Amino acid sequence: MEGKYRTVIFDLDGTLLDTLDDLTASVNAALAGHGLPLRSKDEVRRFVGNGVLRLMERAVPGGHDHPDFEQIYQDFREDYGQHCNEKTKPYPGILKLLGRLKEKGYGLAIVSNKADFAVNTLREIYFDGLIDVAIGERETIRKKPAPDTVLAALERLGADAGTAVYVGDSEVDLETAANVPMDEIAVTWGFRDVALLKERGADRLASDVEELERML
Repeated sequence: MEGKYRTVIFDLDGTLLDTLDDLTASVNAALAGHGLPLRSKDEVRRFVGNGVLRLMERAVPGGHDHPDFEQIYQDFREDYGQHCNEKTKPYPGILKLLGRLKEKGYGLAIVSNKADFAVNTLREIYFDGLIDVAIGERETIRKKPAPDTVLAALERLGADAGTAVYVGDSEVDLETAANVPMDEIAVTWGFRDVALLKERGADRLASDVEELERML
């Protein structure tokens, strides 16, 4: 390892994996089951980032105040649990990058606001042998942008925030890194556009995997 970092914590959706098609399909399956209007992929793109409960609060007309919200939310979770890997795929170059980082001795982890069961299912499918630590949203720990899940990942890796960097694609990731505090790199291939990332304070942006690797 030639740079100052020894550990890289990755967001999942929009950073390592393109999950938008499967998320949109499960959102719309839950909405359709209750006779509600469907959401476009661009709408779902804007809704993600704060966990699946917040995703569905944004997707359901009236949000949590809708009389059937709890059932719609559970329907989404059930559908996504069954279909979270229909069209999901790693972004180009991600698997090779992770392999090179692993070979160089970097500690690697995933920290996401996605439901913990889905995070670990997708880790096993795509990153088994590359990333050993994966933490998603669960009731026993505060989700991002609170620092708790990142700090838990660092502890499990035996790592220090001073030699770690958080890599994500959203304003939530920027806030999370600031709350740890630790360095952060924003990738521009994910669910937020460059203008929003810059508006929210991103000053280190990677436009492709090769640029990200140089920054690490």
